[in-house]
Amino acid sequence: MASLRDQLGGLVYSTEHGKTCPTCREPLNDCHCDDLSEQQRLAALDGVVRIRRETSGRKGKGVTTVSGIPLPSEELKTLAKTLKKRCGTGGAVKEGIIEIQGDHRDTLHQALSALGYQVKLAGG
Repeated sequence: MASLRDQLGGLVYSTEHGKTCPTCREPLNDCHCDDLSEQQRLAALDGVVRIRRETSGRKGKGVTTVSGIPLPSEELKTLAKTLKKRCGTGGAVKEGIIEIQGDHRDTLHQALSALGYQVKLAGG
């Protein structure tokens, strides 16, 4: 078990830099934690885009999820916007996964294949 001194060894309060990142303890303007997590997310992908229909945790409502797209988060949002327009429904981007309301697996498969991605229909 760590001693009390080790547990409280970090900076408690300072007005010198303003708000600091809880992870790296750098000022928010100098923090690179988001960039590092984005690079780790992109490095963990295998190059296959998976399209899945999910209903669990959504009160029976079907949602089509698209995961594994090797794009940074800003480009992922613009791709999600074009896919939502193509399907004519709403959706969101959460943690690198695009969620499209309804079952649009075939439409998304055609759209992503036309963009040059290797697409796989996952799930049942």
